[in-house]
Amino acid sequence: MYTAQGRIKQSELMTEYMPLVRRQALTLQVRLPASIELDDLIQAGMMGLLEALGRFDATQGATFATFASQRIRGAMVDELRTRDWLPRSVRRSARAVDETVRRLEQSLGRPPEETEIADAMEMPLGDYQQLLQDTNSGQLLPFEELVADGSEPHNRETVSSPFDHLLDAQQRETLVAAIEALPEREKLLMALYYQEELNLKEVGAVLGVTESRVSQLHSQAVSRLRAKLNDSV
Repeated sequence: MYTAQGRIKQSELMTEYMPLVRRQALTLQVRLPASIELDDLIQAGMMGLLEALGRFDATQGATFATFASQRIRGAMVDELRTRDWLPRSVRRSARAVDETVRRLEQSLGRPPEETEIADAMEMPLGDYQQLLQDTNSGQLLPFEELVADGSEPHNRETVSSPFDHLLDAQQRETLVAAIEALPEREKLLMALYYQEELNLKEVGAVLGVTESRVSQLHSQAVSRLRAKLNDSV
């Protein structure tokens, strides 16, 4: 049970960190389909904040602000992943793109061009680009989430062993190498979107292309990265 003082302290912290929840929700919303409501993200973030209040351990070294920020964002991402708004047919097509990219990279020894991927999938280029557009709405998540399988919510309760940390470091090295191997325009796109945190419209302004074209290129870049990561497993 909480003491009266504990309840007061928890209430104060909730009030203090509510603006952080809203900021994180707004940051995430501009990079998601319009069907995702801001209030839903805020509600999920508040649950993450409550979880942080109940589980924070100051002896572990992290500040509460850092711990709460991670829990808030994690709760929002978990909420998005449970939505799973892509139809199964589109997900199957996305996996087919991943496999085609992987096979072509192995045979060509370089990143395949769009036309080569479309030809290998026996699709007109316009149909392939529309497929990229359709699949991209399910991939506009924090980068660590989108390159994963994406079928199960992220479990924030897992306790990592030293081996897990080593494996994570190796995977990150592989991911960095895979990003470096992207075609230059796709590599710039990923940097602008994930590091500079520009939205798709802003990225398009930098690249000189439409927002829908940015969406297509983003989806294609993700397929290239997943193909590289799957090869490394």
